[in-house]
Amino acid sequence: MEHRELGKEERTGDGKPRLELRELAPAEMSFNTAFFKRGLDVLISGVGLAVLLPFLLIVAALIKIDSPGPVFYTQVRIGQERRWRTRRREALDVRADLRKGERRNIMSPGRLFRIHKFRTMVRNAEDLTGPTWASPHDPRVTRVGGLLRVLRVDELPQLWNVFKGEMSLVGPRPERPHFVKKFADKIPGYTARLRVRPGITGLAQVSALDDLTEEEIHKKLDLDLHYLRDVRTVSDIKILLKTLVVLAKKVGRA
Repeated sequence: MEHRELGKEERTGDGKPRLELRELAPAEMSFNTAFFKRGLDVLISGVGLAVLLPFLLIVAALIKIDSPGPVFYTQVRIGQERRWRTRRREALDVRADLRKGERRNIMSPGRLFRIHKFRTMVRNAEDLTGPTWASPHDPRVTRVGGLLRVLRVDELPQLWNVFKGEMSLVGPRPERPHFVKKFADKIPGYTARLRVRPGITGLAQVSALDDLTEEEIHKKLDLDLHYLRDVRTVSDIKILLKTLVVLAKKVGRA
């Protein structure tokens, strides 16, 4: 992937002009928007956790029955832009090489936090492969895990991340330090995604894009920056409703 110059017009794989990243720089979110966005996060995540508790317990039992290992899978992700404190950085289980160097690109722009998901893979799935994205028909995915992934049920524990304020319901998906380091070095504007809290869902997620090709990664960045350019409560509600439609279609095909 070549390092691209900011402000230079490019074209996506379908021939459409790629919008200039300089023009898509995130605007400052107004106080009212930030207030209502956070209020919506707390309300929906709190009610969701309470209402879904019986269902979450059933899912947890199925995971334990299906394969040995913990029910939940936690992973270090990079969240909203924030200054670092050494105590906080060292408290998380992050590889030493990610704590050295590249701090301007990785450590100072984003705050590390632990994301929570239902475990969908065999225990210690990345011990041999290292950090990697799951692919279709990944042999590491369990039987129950495959169904949870199709229906996005594995993401439901992230409502707790939302309730705590580490995430939002809507926003760019949080990525691992390994991949943020990789893309920040190669893709201009990539760290602009860290200007807001990461989300459970977002404009890129409801657009049926995967992370399997470089072109899709660039398209997702374009969509994330489009969202950040004009963050509004109405936009968040529309994305949440579209997410429900996308999930309903997947349930129908499952």
